[in-house]
Amino acid sequence: MDNLDDVYNELIMEHSMNSYNKKKLDKPDFCEIGHNPNCGDEITLEVKMSGNTIVDMAFSGHGCAISQASTSIMIDTLKGKSLEEAKNIIETFIGMIKREITDDTELEKLEDAIAFKNISNMPARVKCALLAWHTLEGMLKDGQ
Repeated sequence: MDNLDDVYNELIMEHSMNSYNKKKLDKPDFCEIGHNPNCGDEITLEVKMSGNTIVDMAFSGHGCAISQASTSIMIDTLKGKSLEEAKNIIETFIGMIKREITDDTELEKLEDAIAFKNISNMPARVKCALLAWHTLEGMLKDGQ
């Protein structure tokens, strides 16, 4: 299991330091600011749609390695998904972090975002990992 944890840690560090998703989109359909008042992390999330499909996403802002990596990995996970698929994945990710969803088969849909599975063991970091996911969840609800 340590090997898998090492892979997850490397993935999180890679996304926090070298995120190609950290950019601005040209004419996004949705734009929302997410802020964590506990630590000061702030992101601006942009989404470009084609019909019912998320075709591109990007973010800007600042924050800790966990919030930046979680945002980047969320973008990779949700690009190309329908709104319904995205909402289901967001719900599953939040459920995983809250330890409400533990079934590995159910968690497979999270793809690389499963790297944050053990973040629930670090209560001070939970809001960091959830910042982008809650921001997008709110954006999708407001946009409907």
